[in-house]
Amino acid sequence: MAGGRGGVLELAVLGSLHETPLHGYELRKRLNSLLGMFRAFSYGSLYPCLRQLLTEGLIVEDDDSAASTAESPITLTGRRSKIVYRLTTEGKERLQELLTQAGPSAWEDESFGVHFAFFRHTEAEVRLRILEGRRSRLEERLDGVRTALARTRERLDSYTLELQRHGLESVEREVRWLNELIATERRGSLADDERHSAAERASRAPAPGADNPGRHPAPEDN
Repeated sequence: MAGGRGGVLELAVLGSLHETPLHGYELRKRLNSLLGMFRAFSYGSLYPCLRQLLTEGLIVEDDDSAASTAESPITLTGRRSKIVYRLTTEGKERLQELLTQAGPSAWEDESFGVHFAFFRHTEAEVRLRILEGRRSRLEERLDGVRTALARTRERLDSYTLELQRHGLESVEREVRWLNELIATERRGSLADDERHSAAERASRAPAPGADNPGRHPAPEDN
């Protein structure tokens, strides 16, 4: 599937279905909660995405009527079955591939939040690269906004100036938040490295008496 918005939606759909199979309505609600926090989500883009994922074999459709009939043979006349979307093995592999992507596309406003939402399924090294990349991108933005504000301050009315300051403060808050997350990730990585080193040292340590296997303990005095 193409990158950009399509790639973000693909990641969001596959990541949501990785948690549990979902009806279309349930999937729409979950995506609205996930994507709506970061950008406007168009329901009109969901079903073309689902059709593409079905064509590629990344998801399948299950009819829940069979399961319902098995549980209760008596069903209401005219009851419409619901389509449940489920991730395939290929879909799980594709999700893992998307979760390893830590380049500039993962740092942008369009996709950072979705990547962050699935950090629990992402390797620590990849999480750190995405966080550091996002911070770098925002610091570049801060420099640009501060420069532009310094040049145009005298020509701006008080309301426009306050709006510019509000935007600047919002970016500064996100940078501070990212600094805290990065520090936490680094502490976790350091702790993991120390545990790994300790385990390696323990595995290489000789067993008691292994340095002189021919030596026998002296008999005890009677």
